[in-house]
Amino acid sequence: MFGWWGRVVVRARWAVLAAAAVLMTVGATWGAGVFGELTGGGFDDPASESSRAAERVTAELGRQGADVIVLWSSDTATVDQPAFRDPVAGTVATLRQRSEAASVTTWYDTSAPALVATDRKATYAVVKLAGADEDARIAQYERLRPALDAPGLRTEIGGTVAFQYEANTRTTEDITRAELLSMPVLLVLLVLIFGGLVAATTPLVIGGLAVLGAFVAVRLLNLVTDVSIFAINVITLIGLGLAVDYALFVVSRFREELAAGRSTAEAVRRTMLTAGRTVLVSGITVALAMASLLIFPQAFLRSMGLGGMAAVLIAMLAALTVLPALLAVLGHRIDAVRVPLPWRRGTRRGRPAEAVGGGAWARIARSVMRRPVPYLVGVAVLLMLLATPFLRITFGGFDERVLPADAAPRVVSERIAEEFPGGSVAPIDVLVSGVPAEAVRPFAERVSTVAGVTAVQVAASRGETTLLSVTYRGEPTGDIAHDVVRQLRDLPAPAGAEVLVGGRSAADRDLLDSLTDRLPWMALLMAGATLLLLFLAFGSVVLPVKAVLMNLLSIGASFGVVVWIFQDGHLSDLLGFTPTGFIDPNNPILMLAMLFGLATDYEVFLLSRVREEWDRTGDNTASVALGLQRTGRIITAAALLLIIVVAGFTTGGMSYIKLIGVGMIVAIVVDATLVRALLVPATMRLLGRWNWWAPGPLARVYRRYGIRETDEPGPAVPETRHPAFTG
Repeated sequence: MFGWWGRVVVRARWAVLAAAAVLMTVGATWGAGVFGELTGGGFDDPASESSRAAERVTAELGRQGADVIVLWSSDTATVDQPAFRDPVAGTVATLRQRSEAASVTTWYDTSAPALVATDRKATYAVVKLAGADEDARIAQYERLRPALDAPGLRTEIGGTVAFQYEANTRTTEDITRAELLSMPVLLVLLVLIFGGLVAATTPLVIGGLAVLGAFVAVRLLNLVTDVSIFAINVITLIGLGLAVDYALFVVSRFREELAAGRSTAEAVRRTMLTAGRTVLVSGITVALAMASLLIFPQAFLRSMGLGGMAAVLIAMLAALTVLPALLAVLGHRIDAVRVPLPWRRGTRRGRPAEAVGGGAWARIARSVMRRPVPYLVGVAVLLMLLATPFLRITFGGFDERVLPADAAPRVVSERIAEEFPGGSVAPIDVLVSGVPAEAVRPFAERVSTVAGVTAVQVAASRGETTLLSVTYRGEPTGDIAHDVVRQLRDLPAPAGAEVLVGGRSAADRDLLDSLTDRLPWMALLMAGATLLLLFLAFGSVVLPVKAVLMNLLSIGASFGVVVWIFQDGHLSDLLGFTPTGFIDPNNPILMLAMLFGLATDYEVFLLSRVREEWDRTGDNTASVALGLQRTGRIITAAALLLIIVVAGFTTGGMSYIKLIGVGMIVAIVVDATLVRALLVPATMRLLGRWNWWAPGPLARVYRRYGIRETDEPGPAVPETRHPAFTG
């Protein structure tokens, strides 16, 4: 099939390139508008008790909580003095005349002690916005923000909507910064890898096409379903990273075919026949790994899955259509504009350096083939040691500390916790419905006796619905808050009443329960898809199982390092984040999908070349050694380029992006060096012909439907049977 596809692309090369130019134009104009279309939030399970409580509160009592918290403070005046009171009064009067503000509550209206700092030099107002949903309220906040300042006082803005707005803004800024930092470095590295400017530019062209095309796809998806703004991070990371990887693999093989004396058209055909098949298998495998996120009910994770799938599939299609068309036009000019590199060995007998059978990777291959057991044991022990910290992982919901220390929403949250008697702007909501307010009083008294509860008050009441606001010691994401939620849910409800416990702490607890329930299904989907695709690609039932186990080892090592850094707080000053003592459970779920796909990506790169040699020679040891020798440099280069892409995101201000970036860098380094270069070849050397075993019925399925690396006949190879029967 792929030999035919290569010929089709060569003939239609100009039409393909014209279509690519149109897509890039649409992506750079209409597609780039996706930043203003996507939604924020989406972290809750709509079916959870906390979500149902929030819906009932809004429907029966009106929307509660603080959309915006305006904190005014002075170094000299107190809230009682005219120098403080008058500016606040003028600002509040203006806010109450604005259509964006549904209500404004201040200490001057209620005399509530919680609204005044203990030194009486600061107070805050609670503003409820008029928008019907999160996106509408963010838009209202943008318009209202200039009117929140009180002359002569320091004004700082926090609250849920301000936090979402800040997170969305910084996400966009971080993406721009990451691209500006990574693109020049990528170009320099590609020049060093290829030794020429033209060859180095082609992966960046495919990377840009993948990202812009994914923007178009996600904006179209947003017309039929809500997509989170955070999906943009995944699009840029995965789209740019894999597009560069795929282009590197395809261009390297194309140059190898040209160096072997083949014509441009034949070189494109053979490149698609071999590297093209590898890209197809890899792209589908990574896309299915990202698709596993769609089983979660949280819009945030589903958005990451949709964005990741769009980026991977478009990167794959670009590498299989636009790139071969571009190579067909360039031909031998792919090596034009050579850059003289004094340390580069150049070519040997007309072959490019990456195709030469020698050097460091040949020595590594020979060493692993001679001593597979020490390599296997040593690498496995090291990876398990790296994974050890993961055994003590503690989960908790994210809060304002994901923002930089100077971000206003974080400053407001921390100041209220430290300086105000209430200590928290995230109380636990207890909704009691079905009985009059008088019948709720005994229940409220029982709530006040729960360990960890500091105060209980009626926040709202209408008819037979009453909302209790419960404050507690510690942080909303802490163990005390979660324990209070559990105890409140265990309390017997008043006779004839229904009780729902919600609020931020309850939502965190529900999130963890929801993710835990669906995680086994996610793992089953990823593992099942990988086993099926790798079997169709390589005709073995042993290699796919081994690939899944190798993936888990490298991912486990990455998770261990993430816990050591972000939960335990090591390197926090160097990386510029605030350790919280826990990990947001969304992050490991997202990392699992991304890293499992990327790990399989490198596995496919290596095994494709090994299978090609096995089909040609039938010699397992020689096939493994030559496969590592031929792909080692490409996999290392691909990993280095992907690390540069990811590293750009770790320079941003959002700590959860830093966490994902650091975890990906560790996993890529471990996977491309210890796992693919040492552990996988060692296990394949020890397994021998077991590598290629498949039961008779499955072997027949592979011969008929397998995605074989080459369609060209080679020397007769014995049928792949159980080693006990092969002699």
